[in-house]
Amino acid sequence: MSNDQIKGQVRKQFAKNAEKYVTSAGHAKGDDLALLVASSQASSDMKVLDIATGGGHVANALAPLVEQVIALDLTDEMLQVAERFIRGNGHQNVDFIAGDAEHIPFEDDFFDLVTCRIAAHHFPDVQSFVSEALRVMKPGGRLLLIDNVAPERDENDQFYNEIEKWRDGSHVRAWRKTEWIRMLELAGFRMETMVSFEKHFTFEDWCNRAGLPETQSKELEASMLSAPSVIKKYFNFEVTQSGRLVSFKGESVYIQAVKVK
Repeated sequence: MSNDQIKGQVRKQFAKNAEKYVTSAGHAKGDDLALLVASSQASSDMKVLDIATGGGHVANALAPLVEQVIALDLTDEMLQVAERFIRGNGHQNVDFIAGDAEHIPFEDDFFDLVTCRIAAHHFPDVQSFVSEALRVMKPGGRLLLIDNVAPERDENDQFYNEIEKWRDGSHVRAWRKTEWIRMLELAGFRMETMVSFEKHFTFEDWCNRAGLPETQSKELEASMLSAPSVIKKYFNFEVTQSGRLVSFKGESVYIQAVKVK
């Protein structure tokens, strides 16, 4: 599948499920979002770019603290629901722009902060995203990135990415922590912070948020339950006495990196 086809799939997926991402507890709240805001060192003269803004939760949290936020997203429907959410909270210093994380429509050295939360696993060319984030950031500016990550062990990585792709066809890849460090530092960032968060996935909500039909969610559940016991143990499967999958656990990370002056 080409990059354009993948992006078309992303648009289709998020257009039909846009409202769910505004109300999703995992997106609207969380220790990771609180850490991002607390670590941002936001000030009233800053310009912020929130890439793949989704429901607009990062843009909404930073808007009261900075001069301007640009909320960028590939999908018009996501921008519309994010704008309703953020304007509804009284913030007027957020602009909503349709744009591609891999081809950011801004000049070099423009933003003080670039943020991206729970989105990069949908980017077909994540290295272009990293390069573009670096390009539009002022020297000494910082990238605040949050995303789900894959385990370092091959079989666990493969399992996690396969189930995410099954559940949501617009999923490209959750990267390993070591892969993120390598990509960022090779591009010209210097790593400052990485914080890991345990991520609890309630199976039914996880499927519903992606709009997965019931027949396919049952097939996915059966496939996951047939996984080797070491996989089930690693991902901490919770299964009822009747053999239904209730939940499993994964991992996300907060990464803070600075553009070398």
